[in-house]
Amino acid sequence: MKHMTTFIMAVLILLVGVLTAGCAAGPAPSPSASTSPSSASAEAAPATPKASPSPSSAPAAATVEEPAPAAVPAPEPAPATVAVAAAEPAAAPAASKYPLHTNIVSTTFWVGEIFNASLADGSQVCSTYNGQWAFQHTGINAGTTPASASGCPGSIYGGCDGVSSGSGSSFACATEARDASNGYFPKHQPAPLENPFYLDLPYDDINDSVAFQQRCQVIPWAAADNAATGVDHCADGSYSYMKNHWVQMTGPNGNVCYGQIEDAGPSSGSAYHDSNYVFGAADARPANTDFSADGTQGAGTDVSPALNGCLGFAELDGSGDHVSWRFVDRAAVPAGPWLNVETTSGVSW
Repeated sequence: MKHMTTFIMAVLILLVGVLTAGCAAGPAPSPSASTSPSSASAEAAPATPKASPSPSSAPAAATVEEPAPAAVPAPEPAPATVAVAAAEPAAAPAASKYPLHTNIVSTTFWVGEIFNASLADGSQVCSTYNGQWAFQHTGINAGTTPASASGCPGSIYGGCDGVSSGSGSSFACATEARDASNGYFPKHQPAPLENPFYLDLPYDDINDSVAFQQRCQVIPWAAADNAATGVDHCADGSYSYMKNHWVQMTGPNGNVCYGQIEDAGPSSGSAYHDSNYVFGAADARPANTDFSADGTQGAGTDVSPALNGCLGFAELDGSGDHVSWRFVDRAAVPAGPWLNVETTSGVSW
C-alpha cells in the first residue's frame, strides 16, 4: 500500500504539473504589446474616437473645439472701432468751412505808405477802419496830415512799416525785404505795436453803404460773432466784422502764412463790396480789374511786407505774384510769427 500510495501520489503530482503548465501558456500576453511605446500609441489612438459618442465625453470635446471659433470674432470689433476713431479728427478741419480762393493776384502795401496823395484812398497813414493807423501801429508821431489833404486828413504820419525818410510834406515810407531771421518783422523801425502780418480784401463793411447793408447776410461768421459778444452789431456803424479777422494764405513758394484784415482793397474806383469774390464758393475772380500784371484778372488782395516775405513773393513791390487764400477762425490759427503781436483794436475814427 505504501508503494502503491507512493506511486499514485507521484502520478497525481505529475498530472497536476502538466495541467498547470498548459494553463500558464495560454493567456500569457505578448511582450511587444506591453513594451513598445509606438504600439501603445497606436492602440490608444483608435480608443479616443470610439469614446466621443459617449454623453460623458461630449462636453470635453465641445470644450476643446469652442475656444477656436470664439477667438476668431473676438479681435474683429477692435480694429473696426480704431478705424472709426482715427477717421474722425480728419473729417472736418476747421479751415475747410470757408471756401478757398485760388490763383489770386496780390500786390503789397504797408502802413505809412503814400501810394497816391491825390487819391482819397491813396495813403496808408490811415485805413478804412482806423483814422490813426500809422500812429497806432508804430507809436511814432512826426506831425499831422493837413485837413485839406485828399488822403487821411488829420491823421498822424511818421509811422512806417518799412524805411522812412524826410519829414513834413516830404515824408516818405518805402517798403523793405523781410525774412525769417527776425520773424519777418521790420528791420529799420521799432517793434510794431500791432500785427505786422496784415492784409486787405475788397469788402468794407463800415464805409461802403452796400457792404454795410448786406454784411450780416454775406459775412459767414457774423451770426457767430453776435452770439459770442452777446450783441447784435448788424446795424452798428462803429463795429466791423471784417477788421482783425484771420486769413490763411499760400504763396508762390507753397509757404502757408496767416494774417489779419486791417483795411479794404484793392478796388477799381470806390466799390468796396465785392461779396461774390470775397465770400463766394465758386472761386470767382475779383471785380477789380486794376493793379495787376496778369491780363486775365485784377488784383484781389494786398499783403504787408511781413506776408510778402513769408509767402515768398518774387517781387518786393509788384503786381505779378499769386496767392491762394481762405478765411479761418482764430481757433484754427497755428503758432507762428503772426501771433507774436495780435491786433485787437476796433474801429477808430
